[in-house]
Amino acid sequence: MLIIEIRDDESIDRALKRYKNKHRKVGVINEIRRRKEFIKPSVRRRAEILKAVYKKQKFDTVD
Repeated sequence: MLIIEIRDDESIDRALKRYKNKHRKVGVINEIRRRKEFIKPSVRRRAEILKAVYKKQKFDTVD
């Protein structure tokens, strides 16, 4: 649970903005999405390799 202390001269809007930024940095939503379904480590590694190959091919064609 994230806790944001409101400063004396701070508006609620500013505190809410700080809360949203902190929430985004902690990565709560990304963690929930990641845990939603189990992906085998071998499948995850294969996806990373394919992504790297795709990026390399895309970068090479730009030059």
